[in-house]
Amino acid sequence: MTESHPRKGSVALVGGGPGDPDLLTVKAVRLLAAADAIVHDHLVSDEVLGLCRADAERIYVGKQSGKHTLQQEAINALLIKLAQEGKQVVRLKGGDPYIFGRGGEEAQALYAAGVAFEVVPGITAACGAGAYAGIPLTHRDHAQSVVFVTGHLRDDSCDLDWLALTRPQQTVVIYMGVLALPDISRQLIAHGMPPDTPAACIRRATHADQRSVISTIAELPAAVIAASLRPPALLIIGSVVALREQLDWFEH
Repeated sequence: MTESHPRKGSVALVGGGPGDPDLLTVKAVRLLAAADAIVHDHLVSDEVLGLCRADAERIYVGKQSGKHTLQQEAINALLIKLAQEGKQVVRLKGGDPYIFGRGGEEAQALYAAGVAFEVVPGITAACGAGAYAGIPLTHRDHAQSVVFVTGHLRDDSCDLDWLALTRPQQTVVIYMGVLALPDISRQLIAHGMPPDTPAACIRRATHADQRSVISTIAELPAAVIAASLRPPALLIIGSVVALREQLDWFEH
C-alpha cells in the first residue's frame, strides 16, 4: 500500500575528519549508522566507511588531481535526487565540510532545491596534522594567529596574498599545496619570509602510515622530492614547526 505521506529525505554534510576513525564526532557515527545512502569523497578512510550501515548505498564521488569522478554540479544534483527519493543521505567528506570541502556550495544547492540539510563539523586536516605531527598551530612564544589557505585555486593557479602570509608570529597552513610547493617557497621568500623559517609537509595525517618531512621553507621542496612525498599532504610553515622535536608523540 502506498504511504499517504511519503518519507521526506534529507542530507547531512558530515565531516569525516583526517582519517583516524576515533576522531569522528559521536553525531557523525550515529548518522553513518542510520543513513540510507553515503556519498563520499576520496580522502575518507576505509575505517570510517566501515562504520556505515551494512546495507547502505555507497556512492564514490572522489576528486583527485586531474581526475574527478563527478563534477561539483553533478554531485549537487545527486544529493538533491537522493533526498527527493526520500532517503536519509550522508554527504561524507574528509576533514570538515566547510573548510576547503565545498560544503558551502553543496549547502547552497540543497537550500535552493528546498531539501532539508544539516552540517556536522569534523576535525579539519590542519588540526589533525598539527596534533599528530607534534606541531601546535598556535603557541604564545611562536604564533598568535594561524592562517588556512588553499594552494589550489578554482582556476588551477596558486596566486595567494603572499605579503599577508609572511607576517611574523603566525602559522601558515596550506591545503593542497604540495604540487605547487616550489612556487610557494619562491613566492614566500621573495615577499620577505626568512629562508630558514621552519616548514613541514605531512602526508596522510593521523593514519598509521603518516609521514612528515621537516625542513625550512627554502629547502622543503627538495626535501619533499627526496622523500618521494606526494598528495594527500599538508604544509605547515612557521616557527611552531621547530617544536616537533619535543612534541612528536605519534610517529616516534
